[in-house]
Amino acid sequence: MDKPRTGQAEKRRLRRTILFVAIGVVVALISVGISRLEPAAPQADTQTLVIGQVQRGDMVLDVRGAGTLVPVDIRWISASQEGRVERIPALPGVTVTADTVLVELSNPEIEQHAFEAESNLRAGQADLDNLRAQLESALLNQQSQVAAAESQDAQAKLQVEADQKLYSDQLVPEITLKLSQLRSTQLAKASRIEQERYIKSERSNQAQLAAQRARVAQLQALYDLRRRQVELLKVRAGIPGVLQELPVQVGQRVTAGTNLARVARPELLKAELRIQETQAKDVRAGLKASIDTRVDRNGIIPGTVGRVAPSSQDGQVIVDVNLDSALPQGARPNLSVDGTVVIDRLTSVLYTSRPAFGQANSTVEMFKLSPDGKTASRVKVQVGRSSVNQIQILGGLKVGDKVILSDTQQYDGHDTIRLI
Repeated sequence: MDKPRTGQAEKRRLRRTILFVAIGVVVALISVGISRLEPAAPQADTQTLVIGQVQRGDMVLDVRGAGTLVPVDIRWISASQEGRVERIPALPGVTVTADTVLVELSNPEIEQHAFEAESNLRAGQADLDNLRAQLESALLNQQSQVAAAESQDAQAKLQVEADQKLYSDQLVPEITLKLSQLRSTQLAKASRIEQERYIKSERSNQAQLAAQRARVAQLQALYDLRRRQVELLKVRAGIPGVLQELPVQVGQRVTAGTNLARVARPELLKAELRIQETQAKDVRAGLKASIDTRVDRNGIIPGTVGRVAPSSQDGQVIVDVNLDSALPQGARPNLSVDGTVVIDRLTSVLYTSRPAFGQANSTVEMFKLSPDGKTASRVKVQVGRSSVNQIQILGGLKVGDKVILSDTQQYDGHDTIRLI
């Protein structure tokens, strides 16, 4: 006879409860363990990274800027007077000499003034010639009177000598001799007066001629001025070179001072670099530089800084570099170039290639590679002065250390990178 089972259902419920509790505890423990685990280090492909090595040696400090080749000798040709453009014999791009006519202007008023000045000059010269003839004729008359007075004086003296002899021989009375002597004295005075009158007339003639010559010289100067004004209506280049710009057209009315053309000497060029104002603070005249014209393999030209602009424009400073050697064939004005200016040289310092992040004279965080090259750990590095391609290391690294120079913003929040 079977015996009835009692308490089995309670036992099964108890076992299920214990099992569920145990599973819950295990799940909770696993969750806590997983939450306490550190996240896995991210991976980075070494082929996509730029890696530099810390070295000790001499470090060249330089700055770089883009720019263009510009002529050293550039001249704007402006209109010296108002006029209308009648003809343009030369067009931009042609080679010109100093006497090449670039623009021909017309101005009827100036031409009329020149004609009037020429007429007045000719009239003044005619008046001078007429006055000279009149004065010469008057002077000849005066000279004739002087000669007549001298002749009468001489005759009177001869008469005195004759009367003196006759008086000695008692052939004439004393009164005759005295009259001859009186007449001789008067004629001598008259002769001296005529001579003085001749000298004064000559001086007066010279003064009158000088005044007329001064008037003619004044008319000549005015005529030369008017003639130059007419000649300036033909605008010339002034220097040999290449005509670069001609911003006027036939029929256009221009005023005095209007720029008509720009002429440059293409064989004399300099580099005009634009350097960031934060880097240009140490650039000064006299520093050595190199200009890459990118024309051919020999396109790097040495140069010297000739001028640094006193102010910046749009965050850039204009630096003029004078070229120390001949330009390669194919270099021409407005050619785009790259320039590097050497500022200083540091001796026996730690340095590495310049990273893509961080500023000079600051503390940056960089990833230093482990000796086996499989991982990279974040370290703080103190950097000093920087150049175009290099940066000085003041602390945090030693010779031989390798660091990642690429931008590592994507690894922010991680102290280690696994390299593959």
